Amino acid sequence: MKPYANDEPTADVQDGWKQQRDEPSLPEAYKSMPVPKKGSFFRKFLAFVGPGYLIAVGYMDPGNWATDIAGGAQFNYTLLSVILISNLMAMLLQSLSARLGIATGRDLAQACHDHYSKPVNFALWILCELAIAACDLAEIIGSAIALQLLFGLPLIIGVIITSLDILIVMLLQNKGFRYVEVIIVVLIATIMMCFGTELILSRPDVQEVLHGFIPSAEIVKNPAMLYIALGILGATVMPHNLYLHSSIVQTRNYEESYEGKKSAIRFATLDSTIALMLAMFVNAAILILSAATFYTSGHTEIAEIQDAYQMLTPLLGTGMASVLFAVALLASGQSSTLTGTLAGQIVMEGFLQIRLKPWVRRLITRLIAIVPTVIVIAIYGEQGTAELLILSQVILSLQLSFAVFPLIRFTSDKKKMGAFVSPLWMNSLAWIAGIIIAGLNLYLLVRTLM
Repeated sequence: MKPYANDEPTADVQDGWKQQRDEPSLPEAYKSMPVPKKGSFFRKFLAFVGPGYLIAVGYMDPGNWATDIAGGAQFNYTLLSVILISNLMAMLLQSLSARLGIATGRDLAQACHDHYSKPVNFALWILCELAIAACDLAEIIGSAIALQLLFGLPLIIGVIITSLDILIVMLLQNKGFRYVEVIIVVLIATIMMCFGTELILSRPDVQEVLHGFIPSAEIVKNPAMLYIALGILGATVMPHNLYLHSSIVQTRNYEESYEGKKSAIRFATLDSTIALMLAMFVNAAILILSAATFYTSGHTEIAEIQDAYQMLTPLLGTGMASVLFAVALLASGQSSTLTGTLAGQIVMEGFLQIRLKPWVRRLITRLIAIVPTVIVIAIYGEQGTAELLILSQVILSLQLSFAVFPLIRFTSDKKKMGAFVSPLWMNSLAWIAGIIIAGLNLYLLVRTLM
């Protein structure tokens, strides 16, 4: 291992791993996007803009909508502080994910494959596949509900139509990974414009909104409020996003040197932080809209997406409110399913070292989510989807810690990370966040099962 001539720390961090790095995940996109060696800060930053937005969509997927709607309808703006804290935790963990991928050249699944035994890896893979399927399931149902609200289609037809987005992923990725990122950014912009308009129509009390971002002791004292707060927090950090982010940051062709990686980590962290701030705006907007519309009018029982859609028009006095709500829901579901299929490919290749053709891998991921959805709708009708959404969030709660703790473990190991090991303050905050998330998810799981 040779040090650099200017005595900078070495960028080679292979000593802490059992095996040399294998073929990168998403090989068709690996190092496919150029990074300028010279130029302004803004020009270099633009080269790294994209992966953060693919991550951000997981934080505004339809699985989060019900808890945000219920929180605003029942408790006004009080739970905005929970959204803020949840997003701060997410920003920290996603920055660690990007750090791992750039510093080591391995995504989180590949790092687990190297560090753990075969039985442990197989168990982690099964848990991760279940989480991706659960997340995909919630997104498919959300998109199907949006199509039903907009066009009156039966849910089962909406599920089948939604599943065809696998063809969009294949088409875009064949043209280049930048196309995938562009369509995700367009969908996020659509969601933000819809909710920006909704907020103007609902006319929330700005002073009360700002006060809602200050944590309140009432959240802990009130069992009903605590339960919804845990639902918001537990559904915020998506486990598959930690695997996904550590892989897609490697689509940038940064220099494999200490300075090159250091710069890449800085820009990738900035990219994901800005994107997650936009995700926080969306989640906060849903809760604010619910509070300003339902809580203030006494409709505190509103908790489901369909009910919110039906009530927006009469309460705000314009049919545009309900239409914008449904359009945002459709954009949310579609953007999230696009990233879920990519995560499925990454975890299978990383954990099992099995490489299938991308279309085969994405077809498998999609079928795992579609089949149970169609069966439940066929047997229990459209009402059964509510229970299915609850089950999907329980599965996500179960799996989350199995992604968070390995990530913190690897990024705090100097032998594995070399000069890019996470600093003590970041490592300490990450362990605190991981323990809090694990404890609250466990509590939420027990309450849900009871």
